[in-house]
Amino acid sequence: MRMRFTAAVITVSDKGARGERADGSGDLLESLLAGFGADRVARAIVPDQRDRITATLLAFCDQGISLIITNGGTGLGPRDVTPEATGDVIERAAPGFTEAIRARSLAITPRAMLSRAVAGARGRTLIINFPGSPRACEESFAVIEPALQHALELLAGEGRECGRP
Repeated sequence: MRMRFTAAVITVSDKGARGERADGSGDLLESLLAGFGADRVARAIVPDQRDRITATLLAFCDQGISLIITNGGTGLGPRDVTPEATGDVIERAAPGFTEAIRARSLAITPRAMLSRAVAGARGRTLIINFPGSPRACEESFAVIEPALQHALELLAGEGRECGRP
C-alpha cells in the first residue's frame, strides 16, 4: 500500500514563465505523479533565475510538500542554474537519483553526460532535478519510480532499512 504524499512540479523556463511556451513537461510530470499516487500536485513555472528557483523551492518545502521535481535548467547553458538553486536549498544530498538517471540516459544519448542535475532532501521534502524535455522527464521518472516510495517513506519517518526486501 502506497503512503499518501503531496508533490510539486517546478518548470524552469524563461519562455514558459513569459507564457511563450506550453508546459508540456510539467503537464506530463503532474500526470505521472498523480498516477503514482500523489494526493495533490502543485505547479509553478519560473524563469531561469537562481533566486526565483530557490524561493519557489523553499516555499514548497515550507508548505510540507513531500516531493518536488524540477524540470529544466540542468545543462551547461549560461542560464542553466537549477542545480545551484537546488544546492542552496537541500540539507542532505541524494546523488543516487540523478546518477541513476544519467546512467540510464547515457544508453540513449551521449548528451546525458552534460546533465548537472542534483537531488537531495530538505527536512522531509525530497527534491530531484529532471531535464526539460517531456521525453526526458518520462524516461527519468521511470528510472526513479522503483525507489521513490521507499525514499518518501524514509523522509516521512515511516520507512524501514534500505536493505533489499
